[in-house]
Amino acid sequence: MPAATRNKYMETAIQTATPQQLLIMLIDGAIRFCRAGIEGIKNGNFEDANKQLVKAQNIVSEFVITLDRDQPVAAGLLQLYEYFNYRLVQANIHKKAEPAEEVMQHLLELKETWIQAAKLASTPAVQSSHG
Repeated sequence: MPAATRNKYMETAIQTATPQQLLIMLIDGAIRFCRAGIEGIKNGNFEDANKQLVKAQNIVSEFVITLDRDQPVAAGLLQLYEYFNYRLVQANIHKKAEPAEEVMQHLLELKETWIQAAKLASTPAVQSSHG
């Protein structure tokens, strides 16, 4: 697919996405950047690894900024996101893949959780017909 077509497709997908879909897209991006950063470290391409890990950090920082602090899970998510950023910085500073691999695994699990939550949120409540 030509780049212009792909960009237009992504632009449309983002503009029409629900907040849940946008969150999952962002998690996908963070996973992709973690994976690329890990590969950069393993291949000794530290400049690219740095670039990719910083992109992953930027997405995680966006999660922190946009977190609805009034929700019951907010405090736990905030701690988790701060930990992710800490580990990504450690991977980048020490040029070690393991911290980024840990974050990527957590992001994969988080993605599955958000997918399930989005499904539950889109399912109409079943009302009881007991009289």
